[in-house]
Amino acid sequence: MKPAEPEKYRGLLYPWGRNFGPQPTEPVEVADGVWWARFKMPMSLDHINVWLLRDGDGWTIVDTCMSIPGAREQWEALFEGFMQGLPVKRVIATHMHPDHVGLAGWIGERFGCSLWMTRAEYLTCRLMAADTQSDIPEVALNFYRSLGWNERQLDRYKKRFGGFGSVIHELPKSYHRLVDSMTIDIGGRYWQVVIGSGHSPEHAALYCPALKLLISGDQVLPRITSNVSVYPIEPDGDPLHSWIRSCSRIRERLPENLLVLPAHQTPFYGLHERLTQLIESHERALEQLYAFLAEPRRVVDCFVVLFNREIDDSVVQMASGEAHAHLNCLINRRLARMEMDSDGVMWFTQRPESMEIEDLI
Repeated sequence: MKPAEPEKYRGLLYPWGRNFGPQPTEPVEVADGVWWARFKMPMSLDHINVWLLRDGDGWTIVDTCMSIPGAREQWEALFEGFMQGLPVKRVIATHMHPDHVGLAGWIGERFGCSLWMTRAEYLTCRLMAADTQSDIPEVALNFYRSLGWNERQLDRYKKRFGGFGSVIHELPKSYHRLVDSMTIDIGGRYWQVVIGSGHSPEHAALYCPALKLLISGDQVLPRITSNVSVYPIEPDGDPLHSWIRSCSRIRERLPENLLVLPAHQTPFYGLHERLTQLIESHERALEQLYAFLAEPRRVVDCFVVLFNREIDDSVVQMASGEAHAHLNCLINRRLARMEMDSDGVMWFTQRPESMEIEDLI
């Protein structure tokens, strides 16, 4: 499949067009020694991009796809075909979600190589994967009841509980820690770690000044926005504040003229423009949500102002987490407040403008 012609769309430039994707065993070279492979996934977001970096007499892999048979078969074909039987020296996982880290342990076992992740991503992934064999915590059920879920939605959650760990091959018991601003020598070039937060606890993007590249993971996607959610483990968290701050910080820190290699969709130019779009879209959503809270609302009531689609049971968990994140952000900006009724359901409303400062402390 031949790449399409460059395409401009909504302020971004796509060198390979907006809809191109590599064939399963035919990665595309996007820069010297950097190859783009794509793996299919059985969900609405039906693919993930992974990056193969030539590293001397071997390879460094960035992200892996979920632990599913089709992905393992594709990797085997790449190892013996395109990758010429050369060893994988390390696997870098941008963050803890199964489509990114699912086969990291399997590849590590196959080649005896190390897993490189940030501490928060590694430990959180280990914790969540362990839930596969555990009972559903009552605190989690109460959390989703408090959002306004009905019994049908709760039953579906019970049936799907533990699915996170089911598509992650067991992680190694040790790892190599990534920290912000550290540099990694890959193939004689240095790559700098750029940390973001909000979509996941401590997401690692990789910036190569020499190649003018950013492997952005889920931190910067071209046409969709990464899910930013509140979860039962931290119900009062404010991941949206972290997300907006991270986008602003990356915009200030990195140059504009980078080729961005995202985990989903297609590579593009226009990093600063896209980060600005992401920040402004969330700020608009917060303004609309604030106006909607002129009357008390549950989390599930807020879908109508935040999403341009029908929210069915298949996506209600992600939608609820994102709506809750926006509500918690308004609370921490002291623009909204929450009260819980006798049934344990949370109701959110605007803070009265006349509230005195001592009432906010």
